[in-house]
Amino acid sequence: MFLRSFAALLVVFTLTQNSLGQIDRITGQPFATRSEVVAQNGMVCTSVPLATQIGLDILKRGGNAVDAAIAANAALGLMEPTGNGIGGDLFAIVYSAEENKLYGLNASGRSPLGLSYEQLQAELQKLKRTTIPPHGMLPISVPGTVSGWAELHKKFGKLPLPAILAPAVQYAEEGFPVSELVAWYWGRSVPLFKEMPGAFLQTFTLDGKGRAPGKGDIFKNPALARTLRLIGETGGDAFYKGEIADKMDAFMRENGGWLRKTDFEKHTATWIEPVSTNYRGYDVFELPPNGQGIAALQMLNVLEAFDLRKMGFNSPEALHLMVEAKKLAWADRAKFYADPDFSKVPLAGLISKPYAAERRKLIDPNRAAKSVEPGNPALRDGDTIYLCTADEEGNMVSLIQSNFRGMGSGVVPPGLGFMFQDRGELFSMEPGHANVYVPGKRPFQTIIPAFVMKDGKPWLAFGVMGGGMQPQGHVQVLVNMIDFDMNVQEAGDAARWQHEGDSEPTGERMANGGYVELESGVPYETARELRKRGHEIRGGTGGFGGYQAIKVEMHDGQRVYVGASESRKDGHAAGY
Repeated sequence: MFLRSFAALLVVFTLTQNSLGQIDRITGQPFATRSEVVAQNGMVCTSVPLATQIGLDILKRGGNAVDAAIAANAALGLMEPTGNGIGGDLFAIVYSAEENKLYGLNASGRSPLGLSYEQLQAELQKLKRTTIPPHGMLPISVPGTVSGWAELHKKFGKLPLPAILAPAVQYAEEGFPVSELVAWYWGRSVPLFKEMPGAFLQTFTLDGKGRAPGKGDIFKNPALARTLRLIGETGGDAFYKGEIADKMDAFMRENGGWLRKTDFEKHTATWIEPVSTNYRGYDVFELPPNGQGIAALQMLNVLEAFDLRKMGFNSPEALHLMVEAKKLAWADRAKFYADPDFSKVPLAGLISKPYAAERRKLIDPNRAAKSVEPGNPALRDGDTIYLCTADEEGNMVSLIQSNFRGMGSGVVPPGLGFMFQDRGELFSMEPGHANVYVPGKRPFQTIIPAFVMKDGKPWLAFGVMGGGMQPQGHVQVLVNMIDFDMNVQEAGDAARWQHEGDSEPTGERMANGGYVELESGVPYETARELRKRGHEIRGGTGGFGGYQAIKVEMHDGQRVYVGASESRKDGHAAGY
């Protein structure tokens, strides 16, 4: 009896379909952890319930989807500092209902102008390293999040920026109860960063000495409140040109850092065109490099020739093909994905159907590939947080924001309330590599928002958090919905797989096929058959991402938003 009760709590087991939807084979009950959230006037989905409520309050006060997204993101930087904050970067896709058009925003920062490749190499030699470390001063690039807020607000915002940031400011001053999963990650982070230069202990512990907040503990960050207030009053200028920039510059000079005020002054966020592919009648949009979103498009292009529906959800046949398609995309990701201002990315070729057809031929349906070489598309050319919002006018935002590795570099400038990101770790130090370190260059990025259009109208804003899991997660969610008829909540709750050990944009090369992690809901029979095909199978211990989504449905000619937030995070979907 205990075992059956425990099984019922797992995310998902092998599925079959009937008129009731996706069914757990063991319990006979639908496996989704909760119902979809349905609302007509607006929807907000984030990984922390209080942040969701803040976004929803902004909508109710007359704000639009962009206002709600900025407000929720600011709150998440306070309430989930284990994954994001204003020391990190931001990417977004915005759907403008008035124009029926998608806009992409790349608000990622660049490497220090005063740190040359030779200087960086000398610093690494002192550390006896050949790659950029995950913590300390060397991986810090210019934080782009605030510039992202400024650009989003300037182009689409409705309410004044101080009013949008006011709820986060109030919670930072008065305190908020820390949610459960965030508390767990927070506790793991303190031992990593307590010896780092700056004000980590004073800013991110309850006693200033090392006590991390537990679930329900009230946490305050008055320094962040002051910083957010200045950002609101100046439209972000204080961060890049004024008082905050001066403080960051002084801190860097005093502690051996490399960023200077000129790095902040020259930083710009960039409006870019989302790119897409069509998968079984659905136009899937991602942002181009320096991010990894097109890896999802490459995988979908390879997979569309296979009848995944007939193979069945989480069948060994389907999972084998999906893992092998991932390896093909990752080989190209390792070679080509980089800052397009410094390297010519063969974008059109990488996401073309003819290129996918050629790459598809490399898949052996009965055997896992141990190594995969990148293609030559030019010749055929001719932790993280994710949130989504929607408003009563039909505008939608798909936004992702991160400090990269958990809380980031460990470096916290005193009196400002945030930690610098460590995105610079993702540069390669291999001369001639597309992603090689150069001063003033954007590193390869893992964070990717996504959007799907159907018949020229918005269908889904969604994202999956978690480093290299993200493109894999995007593909799994879409396959779940399009091939296996899952609803928007089921698609996120369904058991996932994750392939690791591939070639990387930082220079690593896959030589042994990597390994596949499976969540507990994937049937043992599938794991056994994958091993027979040559896959190394490991049990999943976390890191399968965190998903939020808003789907658009029409009922009797009226638009309805359907929201989802999965059980792997503390998240919450809410509408009105």
